Amino acid sequence: METDLDSLALTLLIALEGHTVATAESLTGGAIGATITAIPGASNYYRGGIVAYASDLKFELLEVPQTLLAQGGAVQADVALAMAAGVAKKLDAEFGLAVTGVAGPNWQDGQAPGTVFVACVQRDQSGAIIDSAVEELHISPIVEDPRAIRDEIRQETVAAALELLLTFL
Repeated sequence: METDLDSLALTLLIALEGHTVATAESLTGGAIGATITAIPGASNYYRGGIVAYASDLKFELLEVPQTLLAQGGAVQADVALAMAAGVAKKLDAEFGLAVTGVAGPNWQDGQAPGTVFVACVQRDQSGAIIDSAVEELHISPIVEDPRAIRDEIRQETVAAALELLLTFL
């Protein structure tokens, strides 16, 4: 992993001054929240996170529409955006940051391992979404061990999520 996640998280926390963020994670299993909270002072900006690995939890906890999940599965841009909006609303944060994708080794919802969607939304004081972005990633680690592939996809997803949030700040 070329990106130093600790340095990236520190840069993010400095940029977050006066703002709050909440995370919704699927394939990363809480790694984004763990990366942010490893930096002293995170409690001033990080509201919390929801790890919704299963699709039914994306619906129940993050209010991702069931029709959306039924039509294309959990690995799609609109699901990532809905997750980001849902976590920002549920945890009362200015920014919602979400990831969904396939860490592998198997395909999911017709998507290859390494297919990831990273989304960020920004809300105003009334709770209305005023800005949003979603990125589609195709991560192809050059390693042979399936566990190393999963780890690399997850780490690159964490870095991409933090970098996307930085673009909003």
